[in-house]
Amino acid sequence: MADLTYVAAAVEGDVDEVVLRRILEQFRAEPYAVYGKRGKHYLGEKLNAYNQAAGFGPWFVIRDLDHDANCAPQLCAELLPHPARLMCFRIAVREIESWLMADAERLSEYVGVPIGRVPANPETLDHPKRELVDLARRSRFRTVREDMVPRPESGRAVGPAYSSRMIEYASRVWRPRVAERNAPSLRRCRQRVGELVVKATR
Repeated sequence: MADLTYVAAAVEGDVDEVVLRRILEQFRAEPYAVYGKRGKHYLGEKLNAYNQAAGFGPWFVIRDLDHDANCAPQLCAELLPHPARLMCFRIAVREIESWLMADAERLSEYVGVPIGRVPANPETLDHPKRELVDLARRSRFRTVREDMVPRPESGRAVGPAYSSRMIEYASRVWRPRVAERNAPSLRRCRQRVGELVVKATR
């Protein structure tokens, strides 16, 4: 069995970190450190420093597109016009939740909704996280509704255990190879990670 390849990584938050780890593990790679985890603005402030470090070792960074640009290539060009050879900077269209929703079969089972309710093309959604919370609202599982759906008086966009639920789903249930069929930006991400691992082992 091939040795593990270790990379440095950076993400917006805890759910993104689990997604990143799942993607890496399929290429016999894992992060030796994960930076950021304070939101996209902090990630943007540190991106040039991460890119400089990628001149000496492999880096994998994921950031949401949100509505900060018309498309992922445009945002990549704006935020990191000159990526280092060992930098893999990828954009989730439009949010990491779209990648999680792209495995419709597993998501429907986990959330407890008919598979027909899961959007077939999650990367076309304006607000994937909102759509995911709306799916949870229709769940046949009371605990899913309580965990993922915000209380009316809370003023929050997600429920009290939303992140914990998504971390559990991403780490134990979600299948990146299946999800990439319905998420082009995830498919391109996995391709680039494979290329990064090859570069890092040369």
